[in-house]
Amino acid sequence: MALRLHPRFARLRKAGAPVRVTMPYGGDAWLVTGYEQTRFVLSDPRFSRAAAAGADVPRGRPGLEPAGNLLAMDPPEHHRIRALVGTAFTARRVELLQPRIQAIADTLLDGVAPPADFAAAVTWELPVLVICELLGVPAEQRRLVRECTETLVASDVTPEDVTRARGKLAGALQTLIAQRREQPADDLLTALVAARDEDDRLTDRELLMLGVALLTGGHETTANLAGSFLVELLSDRDRWTTLVARPELIPAAVEELLRYVPLSTVADFARIAREDLSLGGQIIRAGDAVLVQLDAANRDEEVFPSAAELDFSRAVNHHLAFGYGVHHCLGAPLARLELRILLSTLVRRLPGLRLAIPAEGIGWRRGGLLRGVTSLPVTW
Repeated sequence: MALRLHPRFARLRKAGAPVRVTMPYGGDAWLVTGYEQTRFVLSDPRFSRAAAAGADVPRGRPGLEPAGNLLAMDPPEHHRIRALVGTAFTARRVELLQPRIQAIADTLLDGVAPPADFAAAVTWELPVLVICELLGVPAEQRRLVRECTETLVASDVTPEDVTRARGKLAGALQTLIAQRREQPADDLLTALVAARDEDDRLTDRELLMLGVALLTGGHETTANLAGSFLVELLSDRDRWTTLVARPELIPAAVEELLRYVPLSTVADFARIAREDLSLGGQIIRAGDAVLVQLDAANRDEEVFPSAAELDFSRAVNHHLAFGYGVHHCLGAPLARLELRILLSTLVRRLPGLRLAIPAEGIGWRRGGLLRGVTSLPVTW
């Protein structure tokens, strides 16, 4: 099944040192698979994300990372822009969104009948509806958002496709920004426009790139995870019935599924060493690219006992599913809430939910950086 990690990752972790790999684009890099080394690379300022922007660095997709992207910035520029958005994604503020997210989930379930493709009807729709509503994107543009963001995380497209998709999103955002200047609303985009116009804390380019990043990261990850979570739960009936019988386990189950279920198809988002240094006994030279494999790090037996087992009672679970350090995912609280609400709603409303086909027959997306189902046939 597509949710199984390649066994070679375990061997690489035990070897202890980064390994040299050749990426589909940009040449060779050092690959890190252990938990502690991954945290070190993600948090040490000697590894730069900004140095990868606009450069032909080792990567898993065509096209170069544009400058001005929040994910390709280093402090202090990164801190300045992240702080503008961070107040909207604190755990406390995100919890205030719970009634609206619950209403969206219930509405989506009201519209399905068995048998159904949950990928099309639920797991893809919930995250895109939530992030578009949060940013104030009108309903008629949500399909454009989804199509463009899928292109931005694809690996089987051309650099021209990536540039075109980014341009379409930027064009839609420019129209919305102009509208918010004329008619402010109670949404995140209005707050960002105010930060640009009133406080002069964002450039026009930064405002656009931030909007594109929020639209892309705000639903692609959660949508793929939601489908994969359900495959993992429904392919082993005991897991599903445990949550039906004990819904209080769902918050812990979400954390364990985040640790256990692989998301990436290939390591990406290289960091460039600013100086020579040693990592796991391996000398990394200044200018070398370093990649981390978060899914492999989350299976590190030295940190997670019985790491190859899915354990909803795991007491300590400091997984790296949302990264670590200054680039820890801004939307993590929102993603967690959406996943908790989705699972809680399903076990309550559809306790008899089950796969309509064998797990081995489920189709998986190909040609992208993220693992996800193409369809999820279920019945109840």
